[in-house]
Amino acid sequence: MNNESLAIYVVAVLCLGAVLIMSKDRLDPRLRRVIALITVVMIALAFVFVIYDLLI
Repeated sequence: MNNESLAIYVVAVLCLGAVLIMSKDRLDPRLRRVIALITVVMIALAFVFVIYDLLI
């Protein structure tokens, strides 16, 4: 796995999570739930990719 692309992915996902937290009051509740679930999955994948990269 390319370390540069992994770093870009991790930073982008964490920024997406921060933007979602900061703008949670302005979003429709149903849309907020869907975006939050997608963001949680993406953040979990980022941590899995980091651990995988450290082990290999």
